[in-house]
Amino acid sequence: MPFSRGVRRAVGVAGVALAVLASTGLTANADTTASLRDQVRGGTLAWTHGTVPTCDRCLSRMVAAAPGSDQPLSTDTSVGWGADDLATALHMPVLDAPSRRGVVAIISGGAYPIEESDLAIYRARYGLPPCTVASGCLTITDLNGGPPLQPTNAKYDQAGAAEAAIDIDMASASCPSCRIIDVQVPAIDGIPGPVEQLHKAMGDFTHAVDTAIALGAEAVSMSFGFPNDNSPEAREIDRRLIHPGVAVMAASGDAGFRTTNEITWPSDLPWVTSVGGVTLTQQGKDFSQSAWFAAGSGCDTNQGAAIGAPAKVGALCGGHRASADVSAVADDVAVYIGYAPYSNRPPKWIAAGGTSLSSPYLAGLYARGGHTGRVFGPNTIYHAPSGAFSDVTTGQNVGDRVPEQSCPADAQPLCIAGPGWDGPTGVGTPNGLSAF
Repeated sequence: MPFSRGVRRAVGVAGVALAVLASTGLTANADTTASLRDQVRGGTLAWTHGTVPTCDRCLSRMVAAAPGSDQPLSTDTSVGWGADDLATALHMPVLDAPSRRGVVAIISGGAYPIEESDLAIYRARYGLPPCTVASGCLTITDLNGGPPLQPTNAKYDQAGAAEAAIDIDMASASCPSCRIIDVQVPAIDGIPGPVEQLHKAMGDFTHAVDTAIALGAEAVSMSFGFPNDNSPEAREIDRRLIHPGVAVMAASGDAGFRTTNEITWPSDLPWVTSVGGVTLTQQGKDFSQSAWFAAGSGCDTNQGAAIGAPAKVGALCGGHRASADVSAVADDVAVYIGYAPYSNRPPKWIAAGGTSLSSPYLAGLYARGGHTGRVFGPNTIYHAPSGAFSDVTTGQNVGDRVPEQSCPADAQPLCIAGPGWDGPTGVGTPNGLSAF
C-alpha cells in the first residue's frame, strides 16, 4: 500500500486526488462480496488492494479497486466494518438513556448538497435512528453559521464530500442518538498553496470550530492535517483552539511515525486530543486490535506536553508534545458516498482507512458520554478509570510499509505498540463508555 512522500505529509497534489474520485470505481458483484468481507475480517483488504487518496489534506484513503488501480473500490452493499461491528468490538452499550442527547460536530470542506440523503442510507443500513434536518438532528452550515455552501467547483466539492461522508458516518456510528453539526469551510481550504493560503485555511478551521461550539457542540472533530508551522501567525491561530469544556480532537495523521516537528496541525496542539488508529481483525466472534501501520505519531518540540499526559509520556519528546493520545478503528471501514458532481459516477459503498475515521468516532463518544464539562484537551483520557481503554500491544507504524522512517532506539514507544502508552494508539481504544 504505497504512501508517496507528498501523501505522507498530507500535502499531496490536488489533481491526483481529484482524478481518483473522478474515476469509475469497480463495483463488486454478489459473487465477490463474501471474499471482500473475508479480507476485511482478516485485516488485509486495504493491504491487498492498495489505496487511493480521498482529498489533499484529508487524513483518509479509500481502498482501491485492485492493486495499482487509481480507482476506488465501489460496492452495492457494504463490505467494510460497519457501525454494528465497531460497537461490538469496542464494547459499546446498545441503548442510551432516553433523556440524553449529545451534540457532536465535524468540520468539512466544500459543498455536499446530498449529505442528508447519503447519511440516511448509512444509518438505515445499520439500524440507526433517522437523523434529518427537519427533525433538528442534523445541522449543516457554512463556517459563519449560515446556510450550507453551494457547489462552486465540482472537482473539489466531490473530494471534500467524500471526507465529509466519512466523518458524519463515523459520528453516527459512535453516537446514534446525537445531534450532528457539519460546519463547512470553503473547498479551497483543503488545497495546498502558499503560506498565506495556509494560514487563512487554518484560521477558517478554527473559526468553524467556534461556530460549532456556538451551535451547541460538545465535541468537535477535524479530519484534516496541515504542515507543522511555528510562525507567530500560526501560534496565534493555535491559541484560538483552546476550548475548556469542549472535546476538540484531530486525526493524528496517516504517514506513520514522523521525525520531530513533522506531525500535522492541529493534532500537535497540547489542548487538542490527537486520535491515532488501529487495525481490527475478527476470528469467529472474537475481535483483535493492533496498531494501524500508518497511524501518525511523533513529537512536536515547539509545543508543551499534552494536557493531562503523565510526565513519562512527554519525556519521550523531551517534555514536549507526544502524539497520539487515544485511538479507534482506522482501517477497512464502511462508508456511503453518493455525491459525484465531477465524475457523475457515485462511489456508493466504499471501504476507507485513516485517522480521519477514528477522530470523528471518538468525538461521538465524548458527546454520547455527556461529561465534557471537565474536558480540557486530552486530560480526561489520561485520567480515565482502570479498564476504560483496551491497551493495544502489537503492531507498529514504521518498517516495510512505511520505510521512510526508523524508530528511535531510545524512544521505541513512539512508534511500536506495547503495554501502556504508545505513539500509534495512545492509551488504547475505548472499552465501552466509562472514559467519557
